[in-house]
Amino acid sequence: VFIAQSRASGSHRDVEDEELTRIFVMIPKTYTEEDLREKFKMYGDIEYCSIIKNKTTGESKGLGYVRYLKPSQAARAIEECDRSYRAILAEPKNKSSESFEHDYYGNNTRQEPRGNILPFCGQPEFCSFEKHESRIQESVSKRLSVVSRLPFIQEQLFALFDIVPGLEYCDVQRDPHTNSGYAVIQYSTAASAIYAKYKLHGFEYPPGNRLTVIFLEDGSDSSE
Repeated sequence: VFIAQSRASGSHRDVEDEELTRIFVMIPKTYTEEDLREKFKMYGDIEYCSIIKNKTTGESKGLGYVRYLKPSQAARAIEECDRSYRAILAEPKNKSSESFEHDYYGNNTRQEPRGNILPFCGQPEFCSFEKHESRIQESVSKRLSVVSRLPFIQEQLFALFDIVPGLEYCDVQRDPHTNSGYAVIQYSTAASAIYAKYKLHGFEYPPGNRLTVIFLEDGSDSSE
């Protein structure tokens, strides 16, 4: 309920579904939509598949979309599919596919995709977390730090982050000098942590108190 109320748009559910259930993949140009569905149906229930084609010749560009019914299924497909597909979350349809293709694949300049894309894909040269790129501020991990100007209640914070599947533990700490809230959250997979950060960073809980959510090093290889 809090998440729903925090969205200004009345049609936020459709927007969220579009942002979190549709993935963008690189495929052989010989693939049909049925081939694409066959390769990705093992990760969840597919709503539709589509292949991007040249408007003039009708030939495949070697790029496609797969939309799942649930965000968790899209996340699983991105994590587990063959790295040659270079799967990422797709831009919402309100951004043209041509500009998205250009941003992400067009110039082969290893720039990160723009907009509301979760930057994990399984292929290091197409990810936005390369160590040599100084503009990247943080590395992905399964562990999150949550900071608030108000103290947390363990059970409430656990219930909030447990909305995202895979929560392993929630450790609430309190600074006796400032009375602010601090907690460490850990998920079973990096995909869950990324999703939780994407959904809950800046979220007001309780209303009027904005949460700050960042990644914490957990000792794993962030390039994965």
